[in-house]
Amino acid sequence: MGERLDKFLASQGLGTRKEVGKLIRSGVVTVDGVSQRDPGAKVDLGRQQVAVEGRSVSYQEHLYIMMNKPAGVLSATEDRHAETVLDLLPEELRRRGLFPAGRLDKDTTGLMLITDDGDLAHRMLSPKKHVYKLYLAELDAPVTAEDVEAFQAGIHWAGESYAPGRLWTEEDPFRGYVEIREGRFHQVKRMFEARGKTVQQLKRLKIGGLALDDTLEEGECRLLTPEEVESIFG
Repeated sequence: MGERLDKFLASQGLGTRKEVGKLIRSGVVTVDGVSQRDPGAKVDLGRQQVAVEGRSVSYQEHLYIMMNKPAGVLSATEDRHAETVLDLLPEELRRRGLFPAGRLDKDTTGLMLITDDGDLAHRMLSPKKHVYKLYLAELDAPVTAEDVEAFQAGIHWAGESYAPGRLWTEEDPFRGYVEIREGRFHQVKRMFEARGKTVQQLKRLKIGGLALDDTLEEGECRLLTPEEVESIFG
């Protein structure tokens, strides 16, 4: 059967389906050394060699996608009643087995990693790996020195205990930066609630060493480079 040439090249980060279609029609794409100008041509990725301008394009076993998640979208693979992060993926990046690695609350925005690599997701989410997540919380009251100390000591609230985290502000005391390694349900909101504050907006900025690409608009996504994937644990 094989896969369409334009879909394969787009899935490997060479552009949108429209862009790679134009690239293919220009004659710079070869399959087994022979120029292929048909974007819909089928290629056997296990047997045939695809190249663009003489450079080999190897099939990547796993996809790693960064998304700037918008509010109102679920961190799920599917839902009958609400839009999910997978629904936002462009056609060229959709393939079987993709899932959001970790979750963000429906109204939380920012960095979301979507992949089909279960081992990486397990490593990233395991508390033993100490992969910290950085959030920006917009609050209804200013952050105090007592809040900073409480976060550093660990929060106990409504029968739950949350591991110590870092809290700081920069220019605006109503905007708190929170770094935690857990990712429990409503965790950041509940930690602030324990301090008598309400989170009005929450955005994830980093996972480990991987920072949200600030050129991505909400709902947009792109493939990660191998170096960016490694930076999660760096």
